[in-house]
Amino acid sequence: MHSHESHIQNFSILMQLILVLPFFISLISYIVAVYYSNQHKKSWSHLRTVSWILGHLCAIITLIGPFAELTHINFSAHMVGHLLLGMLAPLLIALAAPVTLLLRTIPVKMARPISRILRNSYFSFVRNPIIASILNIGGLWLLYTTPLFNMMHESSLLFILIHVHIFLAGYLFTIAFIYIDPTPHQQSYIFRSIVLLVALTAHSILSKYIYSHPPSHVPTEQAELGAMIMYYGGDAIEIGLVYLLFYQWFKKTRGPLSTKFIPSS
Repeated sequence: MHSHESHIQNFSILMQLILVLPFFISLISYIVAVYYSNQHKKSWSHLRTVSWILGHLCAIITLIGPFAELTHINFSAHMVGHLLLGMLAPLLIALAAPVTLLLRTIPVKMARPISRILRNSYFSFVRNPIIASILNIGGLWLLYTTPLFNMMHESSLLFILIHVHIFLAGYLFTIAFIYIDPTPHQQSYIFRSIVLLVALTAHSILSKYIYSHPPSHVPTEQAELGAMIMYYGGDAIEIGLVYLLFYQWFKKTRGPLSTKFIPSS
């Protein structure tokens, strides 16, 4: 029995390492790129670097360590993890303008193919606010209103895939509404504002649904607390997203304002 439990624990650690390794590589690569870029061009914003580090820390503590273990057995902790991995980390990472840093760091001959990829019709399609909202908010509805939530804890592969989706969908959702990095085929502010309002409403409705209809095998008390965390914690992060969108809109209509952290689209 002890050998079996040890095997399960070792496998859990391996699963966490698989999830967290890309974030460690990404974190280090960004810092190296900043150092290299500063040697040849204007100094990169310290705020963006801090944003990148904080965003990765939010993701890392959700995927490995004591808190990550707690999210497996406590639904309210799981929901805090959802906010960190699927909402706050993507927002902070988007604000760090990683694509801009990449394009200014690598040689021009390498930057041109990347620019062409960004203009690719596929990326324009998934970056559309409607599609990004379906992938992000729709994915959450699918996770919490179907047996998928319990299946995730029974299958390591499914667990990894869902967490990868939560982060990538959250990041895609963020960059679909606020344009920090170069963004071909930009949507209007009115269109983005309307879609964002609908998406945030759907997120709030889901939290209320979870409150009254807990996922199977989740205790009612934990489901209610988790739903409240999702509702109020989500609101706090969503306010930041809305502020950034409206700030960029205001900046676009009123002319340039001095800032190093939030460029106009």
